[in-house]
Amino acid sequence: METLIKTCCKKLRIGQGFYEGYKDIQAQTHEEFLLRLLQQELKNREIIRKKRLLKTANFDVIKTFDNYSFSEIQIPASLSTEDLKGGNFIEKKENLILFGPVGTGKTHLATAIGVEACNRGKRVKFSRTASLVNQLVAAKASGELPKLFKQIRKCDLLICDEWGYIPFEREGTQLLFQVISECYETKSVIITTNLEFSKWDGVFYDEKMTSAIIDRLVHHSHLPIFTGTSWRLKHSTINC
Repeated sequence: METLIKTCCKKLRIGQGFYEGYKDIQAQTHEEFLLRLLQQELKNREIIRKKRLLKTANFDVIKTFDNYSFSEIQIPASLSTEDLKGGNFIEKKENLILFGPVGTGKTHLATAIGVEACNRGKRVKFSRTASLVNQLVAAKASGELPKLFKQIRKCDLLICDEWGYIPFEREGTQLLFQVISECYETKSVIITTNLEFSKWDGVFYDEKMTSAIIDRLVHHSHLPIFTGTSWRLKHSTINC
């Protein structure tokens, strides 16, 4: 009998969790049993979906809000810590520019926001900015650029970590501009950077391109400023 159940579930594309726990379900009626079985399957599918979203987001390391401190972050009046945790800005297709010195928790916050967004059923793409540009250039060279742009269009939140750390060539800048243009008013973008706007010219290919990128990012954007010192230096085993 159990083999037949497994076969039917396979044909119906129902996961093994659907039949593995049915013996443990307590119910007074057939209807109650069926309801609890279906609720169990919905719960299993939700868990699987969250895991899939976290995997496809491609976070370097999973970070959460557990023990995360906002004490050294200047959060603009247009935003609150609850807005950040709940990702309310994502619903509004607004952006976050997380600005501050290296090691002050920008990547941690961006990742925690992204992880929570995945838990809420949102599609997220996380990438170091230099890596994203390399992907774009390689995809263009191999004819896979439309496929990569399709993946970006599907996401609700794009996170570009370490924005402005490495200068880009003209082609890379143009492709990154296309990404930001694609995202403009259609999805949210989070960037982490230690570079003030006036110095972005040194990273991107020309002044006009830089101005166009800033214009699209800043519109509908919030600017939390990180004022602390490097967490890594604070906890280093080397006495500085």
